Amino acid sequence: MDQLTLDRIETAHTKIRKQLRADYLECNDKLPKGVRLRFAYVYRSPEEQNKLYKQRPKVTNSKAFQSIHQYGLAFDYVILVDKDLNGTFESINWDINSAHHKLVVDFFIKKGYFWGGNFKSFKDYPHFQKDFGLSWQEMFRKINSGDYQDDNGIKYINI
Repeated sequence: MDQLTLDRIETAHTKIRKQLRADYLECNDKLPKGVRLRFAYVYRSPEEQNKLYKQRPKVTNSKAFQSIHQYGLAFDYVILVDKDLNGTFESINWDINSAHHKLVVDFFIKKGYFWGGNFKSFKDYPHFQKDFGLSWQEMFRKINSGDYQDDNGIKYINI
């Protein structure tokens, strides 16, 4: 397991946090020795999102509050590799066609997460989300109307 990922999962929406943690641990256990799943992002602040939006080369089409990350209902992952099995994960497997990525994608799809590789326009291969049938516009309206709960300074929409 990866403590950084477990800490990031604590920023997930309260509706999915417990299950996301269990799913992460189960998926991570399915990976072979020397391979570890890490969540690069779960919750992402609006400021962080706008910074990514302005980044070049382009990494996202979404401005602040247009990304499901601002609602704590998404995560991005990477596959860490410990090539010499000494406990130090010194590289990342970026090959989205690898068996490790396929295992992660298949696992989280089976658990009911929507995979960013299935987006129609901008494919976001390391991205998963649970949006509960809500668009980002509907989520944003909930934030603006006060239809949210505050948890550790993060506004999570009521679902």
